[in-house]
Amino acid sequence: MSAGKFLAGFIVGGVVGAITGLLLAPKSGEETRAMIAKTSSEIYDKTEDSLKEIKEKAQDVVGDLQKKGDELIAKVQSMLKKENTEEV
Repeated sequence: MSAGKFLAGFIVGGVVGAITGLLLAPKSGEETRAMIAKTSSEIYDKTEDSLKEIKEKAQDVVGDLQKKGDELIAKVQSMLKKENTEEV
């Protein structure tokens, strides 16, 4: 499962659960609105943290891939040089 799909499911599940809980709770409108605002803020913060974490991991993966690609290019170039010197 990709991180993006997991994050989307996490967010949707959190929102649906929070809304359901708020609508079924026996509270006044003012209390419910305050709870919705608080819950929305918490979800926003968690989502922001998750996105930062995903971005950092993606940057790490890209860096690793670039490093491995550079190593592969260096090996291929070395092999080509070796073949060219053996042919001469």
